[in-house]
This record gives sequence, structure tokens and C-alpha cells, in this order.
Amino acid sequence: MLSQILAHTPTWVFALFAVLVALGLSQMRTREVPLSRAAILPLVMVTLSLAGILNAFPGSLWALASWAAVLTVTTSLLSMKPMASGTMFHAASKRFTLPGSAVPLALMMGIFFTKYAVGASLGSRAELAQLPAFTVGASAIYGLFSGVFLSRGLRLWRLSRAA
Repeated sequence: MLSQILAHTPTWVFALFAVLVALGLSQMRTREVPLSRAAILPLVMVTLSLAGILNAFPGSLWALASWAAVLTVTTSLLSMKPMASGTMFHAASKRFTLPGSAVPLALMMGIFFTKYAVGASLGSRAELAQLPAFTVGASAIYGLFSGVFLSRGLRLWRLSRAA
């Protein structure tokens, strides 16, 4: 069954996977990034997450509500955490020093594999989209990953404002 799923996977999905792995690996080392670039990744990942829900469960208010609720709770809770040790904002250059972390890679892979698993599941059993447990569960997972990304973006934004 796995070979059938992989055989029916469009080529661009493998390219997207490679790009996300490369991007995630690049975040495992300490680096300096401009303020604008630090804001882009959370927004892109939240957008991909929302697009995953809207494509998989079009018109489902339960899916959207589940995603939004988990996103909001996760963002609220995690945005209270302090930034990782070594995170700094340099006001003069408007750049962040960000310590390396495997968390962004894990989150990107989480969103990617959730989207892939949901797509493959719906591709083989379209009726799953009508099951509230599946719809709400998948949407909650998307919301969780998005909330982690968004909270990090908010914490970076606050750090830049404090400087």
C-alpha cells in the first residue's frame, strides 16, 4: 500500500520535502537573520497549514474552528515562554542572532507529514472528510504546529520591539 501511495505522489511533493529539509537543517546552526526573514517562516508555515485544512476539508466550519482554537491556545501558551538562550536582536542592523535548533525542522516535517498523511488518507478513503473525529483531529494537529511557529514569531517580534 505504501508503494502505491508513493507511486501516486506528484513529483513536486518530493521537491517540497527536500526544500523543507534543507531549510530545517539550515536552522540547526547559529545564524544571523534580518527581521523580515525571521517573520516570513512563521507566516509561510501558518499559511501552508491553513491551506492544508481548506484543501482537505473545504467548507468545514468544524475543521476551521478546530484549527483556529488549537492555534490560538498554543500561540497564547507558548508566546509566554522566554526565547532560547543566545537569541538576540541587534537594533542597529535590525538582525537577530538565532541559536541553532532542531525544533523548526521537526515542526516543518510535522506539518509536511500531516498534510501528506491527510492527503493520502483522503485519497484512498474520501469519506473520511465527513467524519468529525478525522476532520477535527487533523485540523487540531495543523493548529498545534502552526501555533508553535506563530508563538516563536511573536516572541521574536516582541524582542525586536523591546530593543
